[in-house]
Amino acid sequence: MKRDLRPRALPRVAAAALAAGLLCHQLTPMAVEASADHGLCEAYAGLPAADGAHDGMVRVAGGRFEIGADDAYPEERPALPAEVRSFWIDRHPVTNAQFARFVAATGYVTTAERAAAAGEVPGSAVFVPPAHGRPGGWRYVPGADWRHPGGPDSDLDGRGNHPVVQVSYDDALAYARWAGRDLPTEAEWEYAARGGLKGQRYAWGSEVRPEGVHRANTWQGEFPLRNTQEDGYAGTSPVGCFRPNGFGLYDMAGNVWQWTSSWYRPGHQAGANGRLAETPAAGSGDPRQPGTPVRVIKGGSHLCSPDYCLRYRPSARQPQATSTATSHVGFRTVRRS
Repeated sequence: MKRDLRPRALPRVAAAALAAGLLCHQLTPMAVEASADHGLCEAYAGLPAADGAHDGMVRVAGGRFEIGADDAYPEERPALPAEVRSFWIDRHPVTNAQFARFVAATGYVTTAERAAAAGEVPGSAVFVPPAHGRPGGWRYVPGADWRHPGGPDSDLDGRGNHPVVQVSYDDALAYARWAGRDLPTEAEWEYAARGGLKGQRYAWGSEVRPEGVHRANTWQGEFPLRNTQEDGYAGTSPVGCFRPNGFGLYDMAGNVWQWTSSWYRPGHQAGANGRLAETPAAGSGDPRQPGTPVRVIKGGSHLCSPDYCLRYRPSARQPQATSTATSHVGFRTVRRS
């Protein structure tokens, strides 16, 4: 029997899903087991070893594959043949340490650090979990930005190895350009996430927890009321705390959503050759956000749960307003030479 992937009815958040204010984390034996063989996670400072133009990257040989899924959420349909050329992609999402190095070198100011209008206090949106009998919810928090992902009282102390969040599409692209790279297309991202597997639901195979081991930082329990943290984390986790996929890539599921360069429209569309056709800017959009420029984000996040957002799968996709920065969306880069 196929699993019903349709979300339960919960209030929609126009600003897109946002991260839990709980930024602390705690390892469990299960998470340690999954991360003990590669020197990332807690042992990692967040900066890859220097390797010229491809530091911290993995080369992925091009090929053909099927993008999307016909048995999942409507926006993932139809599954279509697609093809990508060889490219390099970050082994893990860009970390706070990497982004801090970029900001130090350029003086770049992110979208969330700028006032959108005169008299407005810069900030961003944060999900505040239920606590002490008060309902949780999505809130615009003045002072929330990449240095303070949960609001002005939060910081990055000890989190240089966590994926950077509270970055808009423009912020991610600015970093990529500075590094001499680009953001992946949706097809490149999904091809990389599949890690060479064909016809599998997850980046690691067909079972959500093979051998009883969590393979991604996601939400366990009833969202948004209770996160049991069976995978060892509440909020983001250091990059690379779970086993890599077949291409040696970490965090291609869960932890943080990731920006792609592809414009969004509901569902995939085939070109004249029957293969996936990239959506032009003029043909993009999300009916729920009319007139708002939206790009595709991929991978799901630590807020995705089986009972609401089962999107920690390669084919899963969501629209994200290009000007919106949230505390559960990050990115990784590619290089095509």
